[in-house]
Amino acid sequence: MRHVKLIFAALLAATLAVPAFAADTFKIGVAGPHTGDLAPYGIPTKEAAMMLAEQVNAAGGLLGKKVEVIPMDDQCKPEIATNAATKLVSEGARIVIGHVCSGATKAALGIYKEAKVIAISPSATNPPLTQSGDYPNFYRTIASDDMQGKLAADFVTGKLGAKRIAIIHDKGDYGKGFADFAKKFIEEGGKAEVVMYEGITPGAMDYSAVIQKVRRVKADAVIFGGYHPEASKLVAQLKKKRVKAAFVGPDGIKGDGFLEIAGKKAEGVYATGPMDVTKYEENKKARAAYVKKYGKEPGTFFDQGYAAMQAALAAIKAAGGTDYAALEKALRNNYVDTAVGRIKFDAKGDAEGVGFSVYQVQNGKFVEL
Repeated sequence: MRHVKLIFAALLAATLAVPAFAADTFKIGVAGPHTGDLAPYGIPTKEAAMMLAEQVNAAGGLLGKKVEVIPMDDQCKPEIATNAATKLVSEGARIVIGHVCSGATKAALGIYKEAKVIAISPSATNPPLTQSGDYPNFYRTIASDDMQGKLAADFVTGKLGAKRIAIIHDKGDYGKGFADFAKKFIEEGGKAEVVMYEGITPGAMDYSAVIQKVRRVKADAVIFGGYHPEASKLVAQLKKKRVKAAFVGPDGIKGDGFLEIAGKKAEGVYATGPMDVTKYEENKKARAAYVKKYGKEPGTFFDQGYAAMQAALAAIKAAGGTDYAALEKALRNNYVDTAVGRIKFDAKGDAEGVGFSVYQVQNGKFVEL
């Protein structure tokens, strides 16, 4: 009998040592490319969300409940994103961190809207996602493509002094959106001429016809809208054909994926991207925790993904749960200190206080200019 009592006492002590969670959990989905060519853009956000959830749970949870992260791979493909969104809704996610690519985000948002699920993207920059008013359930911790397109246009025509500009895009919501805004602002500025505007097919092995056209129109700068797999091929083929035009891309090329594929040919390439936010205390803590856990520096959109998860957790706390109307009110009215600075979301869902910078590849790394 004494032996049984000792076992019971040990089990009781072990139980008391574990944080007491309510029976249910707060389920937060994380949707993005976790496999495939664009995985370098999705995995850092997934890791950021999971790391934050672990920290919260280790400290006793949120409002007495455990935070459960549900990762969902969409490969940045709209047709997969709809299935991912449907599955996240069916599994009970009330907030989704994602999606990562604008096309995939747009495909999923209608499903979330109908189910009254909040989506907070770290990287979907297509302006109509917030500006159209079609998706009141959508928020993002990154600035939109109209701002990015204007920065690219001003940089190319101002700092680089380009007069003849070729614009190439991948025909997607993100790439073409960025290209359209760059074209618009160049034409409105009146300092340079858009001598070429053309879409390419993602995944093609050879873009020599496009490269020849860039040479033929005598472009002194190329602005590209799209992601790093295509940008890497374009840069390589431009240099192979000895076309000396400056190459400028959006945040879709600013990452290790581009540097690894393009190699030495990446040197000198410019890219717009989120401002350097490593000066913020929340960012320093987040990056230190990541390096300690994973033994490497965080990748593209980690800061924005971490901030999105911070905003989600803060909203749940302020709302006292996951009621849709209460979450909406919390996101739009409460400032939160995040990895990208002190932010709240405006009436359209854009984060106030975020913006873009121009970077250049120097000695194998993107350096903020």
